Amino acid sequence: MAKSKAQRIEDEREVREGFWPKIVTFAANLPFAEQALSAWYCAFDRETPASVRYTLMGALAYFVLPTDIIPDILPLIGFADDASVLSAALVAVGTHINETHRAAARDALTKLGRQA
Repeated sequence: MAKSKAQRIEDEREVREGFWPKIVTFAANLPFAEQALSAWYCAFDRETPASVRYTLMGALAYFVLPTDIIPDILPLIGFADDASVLSAALVAVGTHINETHRAAARDALTKLGRQA
């Protein structure tokens, strides 16, 4: 089922407000940090088609939301559902994530003290 414009706007707000605090907190232990950051940069790139942005925004909103199927505080498995949702989004629209997005993700990880 497609999201309404209001739901897409809410997803974008949640991602803008919650993504960076969460990625800063968990980047060192998050195996998919580079993919999440690449998705973030692609989702906020004005050159990215709207349908791709919506898909990535939905996946990133799921990552950001404090309530999900498996709580993120559980060791080892807490981010499994987040990784699954993000992976599905990347399979669907991953060809739109380009080297500029990946380089920005690697740079962000380096600034956060983690090697990409």
